[in-house]
Amino acid sequence: MSLKSFIEVSPDSHFPIQNLPYGVFKPDLDSGPRPGVAIGDFVLDLSVISLAGLFNGPFLNSSDCLAQFLALGRPAWKEARTTIQKLLSSTEPTLRDNASLREQALVPMGKVEMLVPTAIGDYTDFFSSMHHAKNCGTIFVGPENPIPPNWFHLPIAYHGRASSVVISGTDIIRPRGQGHPAPNSPPYFGPSQKMDFELEMAAVVGLGNDLGKPINVNDAVDHIFGLVLMNDWSARDIQAWEYIPLGPFLGKSFGTTISPWIVTLEALEQFACDAPQQDPPPLPYLAEKISQNYDISLEAAIKPAGQKHGSVVTKSNFKHLYWTLTQQLAHHTINGCNLRPGDLLGTGTISGPEPESLGCLLELTWNGQKPLSLSGCGSSRKFLEDGDEVIITGYCKGDGYTIGFGTCSGKVVPSPP
Repeated sequence: MSLKSFIEVSPDSHFPIQNLPYGVFKPDLDSGPRPGVAIGDFVLDLSVISLAGLFNGPFLNSSDCLAQFLALGRPAWKEARTTIQKLLSSTEPTLRDNASLREQALVPMGKVEMLVPTAIGDYTDFFSSMHHAKNCGTIFVGPENPIPPNWFHLPIAYHGRASSVVISGTDIIRPRGQGHPAPNSPPYFGPSQKMDFELEMAAVVGLGNDLGKPINVNDAVDHIFGLVLMNDWSARDIQAWEYIPLGPFLGKSFGTTISPWIVTLEALEQFACDAPQQDPPPLPYLAEKISQNYDISLEAAIKPAGQKHGSVVTKSNFKHLYWTLTQQLAHHTINGCNLRPGDLLGTGTISGPEPESLGCLLELTWNGQKPLSLSGCGSSRKFLEDGDEVIITGYCKGDGYTIGFGTCSGKVVPSPP
């Protein structure tokens, strides 16, 4: 018999008792941020649970601070999950039969304001999809050697801008910058003409490491708390002009959107799958005893201004990543770099092998050469227009329930005059 909650949860909800993702919310305008867990259409206020003395295991000791919680490591995360699942189960009376405590602890999700789910001190964006790397290389350098040789030996990444990571639902202002010049002309300056989305996910670092002490690739899983959806918006014209020789700058730092709920690796364990075969074999420090991805279905939709519904433009899957989360994290620390609780590690655009699984407009329209039709609204796109809303979703289908991430959305608004 599968685990059930005393709270009624719709079969198509992303947040059954088997999930229990973590987030930070405000129950009203006058309240401070609080840690919570999603269950059905409610948020379980972990501060209330803590004050009631229900986190009484050896690792938690009534801690209600999510930042401290991340740093406690996997034994504490498992203890919290076990405690919360028990409290929410249909057979446990502690919360189910205490009307006063239940009223304080369970807040309707529609009434809360969701915040960025953890303090993000640093943000790194990887480039871990082989299909995305091949397509980008083909577009910009040609089909002969689209992927540089080093890509197959190490998880390539760049350091992003943590200050511009925003919560789902935040408007994204079209960035201004320099674009690639036409022949015999200076570069143009103005609002980006090639605004794009990137279908990504990101790992949230839990337990960090000391400066100068790398994390072994086979221990790296214990340093990853969970995953969020991510849209690492891109201004392709600005990026193309600036990225040589030092990489992305203004073309990426104007906004990165993440979903509000962190789905833990414990919730995703049942959806683990083999990672792709890596050829050539990675160097010993990246060679894993168990090399795995997760079978997470991903979709991105574009909803033009004035439309009621979005048009799904791509369907991909997390399992297509060439470099695993644990390889990304281990490589990040191999030089002694110290990661801290709450750091964000983006996967890079997650593209699949099929034309309908490409993870950004750069690929879907082949850099604007092949306009993309939006079903149901009679329009097409080369790149995003002002008023377009991009909505990313992700989920795993279990036996009678869905483990989901909610949505990661943002609307493009015009640059100021």
